[in-house]
Amino acid sequence: MSSEIMQAAKVYRQLLKAVKNHIGKEDYKMHFMEYDLLFSYNIAVDRSDEMKRILGKSAASVGLQLPEVYQP
Repeated sequence: MSSEIMQAAKVYRQLLKAVKNHIGKEDYKMHFMEYDLLFSYNIAVDRSDEMKRILGKSAASVGLQLPEVYQP
């Protein structure tokens, strides 16, 4: 596994531990544990293409155009 994936997994485990400690284990609070935080905040999804599209629209709204990025 790459170090980035291992680091992300470590952060996710720490987040789940914090949720368990601060939310509690009562049945009426279990929906917090069942809800997948990674996908709700899109942490696990590569959003670089989406961000480029949003930045392009923002630039176009004021009459500008983003330059093409050189990729060898």
